[in-house]
Amino acid sequence: MFLRLAEQYRSVVQDLVMSLQALARNLSKQGITATCYVCDDGQHGSGASFMAELGEQHMVRFLVSDFGISWVESRNGRELVKFEGAEAIQELQRITGSLQRSRSECSSSQLKQG
Repeated sequence: MFLRLAEQYRSVVQDLVMSLQALARNLSKQGITATCYVCDDGQHGSGASFMAELGEQHMVRFLVSDFGISWVESRNGRELVKFEGAEAIQELQRITGSLQRSRSECSSSQLKQG
């Protein structure tokens, strides 16, 4: 049973790594500073470090590895909030959704003005 759970966790890590890479690319295309550094080749579930700048001196960092998952949000170099595990993934989803909504609102307002 434990070997099966370990393999499932590695699969989750690998899925998160691929999602973080895609998110960083998409945010960069939108003009948002975002990076995703992958440990090893990213294919063995070893982990990644994702960072995005949400505004002036407002940053988020999402770390995923075989050792755990964490989310840290900071402003002016000071840590505001930190989440671990499932809460970290939920916060990543919330911020991603917020950025996508803001992007679609900007796009629709530009179309109305044009």
